[in-house]
Amino acid sequence: MTAKHSQPSSAKPFGWTFLSPLLIGSSLNPINSSLIATGLVGIGLDFHEGPATTASLVSVLYLCSAVMQPTMGKFAQVFGARRVFLSGVTILFVAGVIGTLAPAFGFLVLSRALIGVGTSAAFPTAMALIRQRADAMKTGVPSRVLGNFSIASQITTVIGLPLGGILTGAFGWRALFFVNVPLALVALVLTLVGVPKDAPSAPGNRQPLFSLIDVPGILLFAGTVASLLLFLQQLDHPDWLLIAVAVVLGTALILWEQRAATPLIDVRMLARNHGLFRTYLRQFLVALGLYTALYGTSQWMEGAAHYTASQVGLILLPMSAISIVIARLVSSRGLVRWPLVISGIAFLATGVVMLSIVHTSSVWALILMSLLFGVGNGFSGFANQAVLYVQTPAAEIGVASGLYRTFAYFGAIFSSSLVSIAFGSAATDAGFHVIAWAVVLIGLGVLLLTILDRKIPARTTTESTT
Repeated sequence: MTAKHSQPSSAKPFGWTFLSPLLIGSSLNPINSSLIATGLVGIGLDFHEGPATTASLVSVLYLCSAVMQPTMGKFAQVFGARRVFLSGVTILFVAGVIGTLAPAFGFLVLSRALIGVGTSAAFPTAMALIRQRADAMKTGVPSRVLGNFSIASQITTVIGLPLGGILTGAFGWRALFFVNVPLALVALVLTLVGVPKDAPSAPGNRQPLFSLIDVPGILLFAGTVASLLLFLQQLDHPDWLLIAVAVVLGTALILWEQRAATPLIDVRMLARNHGLFRTYLRQFLVALGLYTALYGTSQWMEGAAHYTASQVGLILLPMSAISIVIARLVSSRGLVRWPLVISGIAFLATGVVMLSIVHTSSVWALILMSLLFGVGNGFSGFANQAVLYVQTPAAEIGVASGLYRTFAYFGAIFSSSLVSIAFGSAATDAGFHVIAWAVVLIGLGVLLLTILDRKIPARTTTESTT
């Protein structure tokens, strides 16, 4: 297993030469998640495929990402975080080339799967590299650094749709795949220049590689996550067999990980660390609320209130803007507990406002709703990430960060089913109010998971240099 990196000599351990490739790499997964949406119609026309088939390009990335995020964190433990980061960027480059030149639809599915795998390496390895450097320099929790990652994720989640529209309109849908090629090259070069090499592997470790990376654990985890995601994706027509499969595989995963020498997921640590599990649940709820806002309210505004797509984008813009401002303010002060409390209250207030809105309501009511969603998202983004950082042992930060993203994918997938169930065949005021009640419950869940958890710190200890 890889030894800890030697102490960096730089007076500013988190300068931009170190951080910029990690931020770029970590942003590529969320931006690819939404980038494809504007190209699905064109892809279907070119390859004579229907909407149900082209939608697989969205789900395959979610599925591969949910499985591979913690897996890449495990690989970082074994092979070194920088090596795995570079490997992920290389896979992304190959995926971009395959998608750009794809002669048949199957090549696009392969490309999207590889994009999911490649981009999944970035966030867990970035967190591992940051933790190594922070521990070596004894900086404490690098709050501003974590805030930068929270802000980058929020920006790229929202910017994917308009960027995809611009690229598709100007160059066609193949540009949605090609854009990964220059981005991968930039991340590759910046990493080689700005991120120090991993330390040599610790001598004397003769454990077989099969056992070191826990291949059975990875396969059982993949089967469990895939079954759950597929079930959540079609809740309007639930396949209960998938739940049975998930329970069987999940049970087998827990039993195996308890006896594995180097488990993918340390279930004993998770069983002891109740706070970390509550952090994952909060992340799931916040992601569910955020994606419900992006998908549900946008569909309702177009279908029931008859706003154009560009008008919907402008109405939702305050959500992104205020999220970024709040995330910067909170991270610069290292605040944790109160932001999580305020986040729960904001989601509750958003749901209440939504219950008062109908298709004839003023645009100002919709902007207020957008702002409240942004407040909930902005206050929770950094705070949840900071809690994860302090609750996780240094050796487990890569896998734990990957699981953090996996729970967000569960929220994103669940939100699409929630919206489908609420609206049925058409976006109506009644369906919108069903979503509003769901948002109220989301806010209540976030609030309770925070105020009942006495282990959440009031604030972090921030580093003196950035």
